[in-house]
Amino acid sequence: MPTHRRQPDNTQDPVRLRNLLTDADKALRDDPDVAEERRTEVLEQLRQAVAETDLSQSQDGLVIYADAGEHQVWSVARTVPERVVLADTFLTRNLVAAQAAGRPYWVLVVAADRMSLWKGGPGGVAEHTGDGFPLTRSLDDPDAERKERIGDLPSVFRDEATRGFFRRGHEDLRGVLTATPGPLYVIGEAPALSLLEETGPLPQGTPTVTHGGLAHGPAEAVGRAVEPVHQAREEALAVTVVAELDAARGRREFAGGVDETWHAAKDGRIRLLAVEEHYRTVVRDYRDHLEPAEASDPDSREDIVDEIVEQALETGADVRFVHDGTLDGRGRIAAVLRY
Repeated sequence: MPTHRRQPDNTQDPVRLRNLLTDADKALRDDPDVAEERRTEVLEQLRQAVAETDLSQSQDGLVIYADAGEHQVWSVARTVPERVVLADTFLTRNLVAAQAAGRPYWVLVVAADRMSLWKGGPGGVAEHTGDGFPLTRSLDDPDAERKERIGDLPSVFRDEATRGFFRRGHEDLRGVLTATPGPLYVIGEAPALSLLEETGPLPQGTPTVTHGGLAHGPAEAVGRAVEPVHQAREEALAVTVVAELDAARGRREFAGGVDETWHAAKDGRIRLLAVEEHYRTVVRDYRDHLEPAEASDPDSREDIVDEIVEQALETGADVRFVHDGTLDGRGRIAAVLRY
């Protein structure tokens, strides 16, 4: 179910969760293949999961799994559809989508006297303390008055001490990116950004944001400054995925639609799988092909899309979730094949 981080929207979450628990009870009662003992065990696990769920700490979505003898509760920084699914396996697409969208990124904020590093994700940014960060120094020059009288006081960004400070920051940054790779954004005043570029190469395609006064944060301000370029980067990645799919079609290494991608996933042939975020469909498996079905039909597969995602991941595919409508004309799910 979707959840809410703040009041007053989050006051509805406990009611919605209780209603879903009632829906789960009904789904179990209405399924003739679920024995009474099994239904009781699963419901008990669901009730335990609900009791352990602290909705005051919610993010954007809540996922609960329950089976006889076990339950799991996941709070995710990504909205999810409200639904109850009764199936033979746990449907993990929402966790996979949240993880894909939650890939960390880094924000380096540079100033003459402080370099701070921030780690970003769906929940915002938080300052990274460690690995040499934050890097600070004093700008006080005990000889500044004499240098100013004789005209020998250089701009702070031409000063050799500043250059050395930036070299240390650049070296520490490389260590962090080597240990934990991720997209990088750099924020600072124009002279600071220019000096950082002179100091050494940054990862290819690193966007910069000209904005001073953020070396000390706060986190909310750093997040606001970087959000437009981060969103632009995510949209560009979606365009790249579509371009890869179209190029694969020309090479005859393309699968489009749920039936083709399902067979390719089973054969371990998928290199890149693209799925619209909220696409799901119910099918029946006729071994050589899939056909649309109703959830109430015997032997129907509740969410074949989830099964395709899991199978693709197991065979080493890169899975990308894109906005609804991105894969129009491609079956809402498509893949680049290995061969």
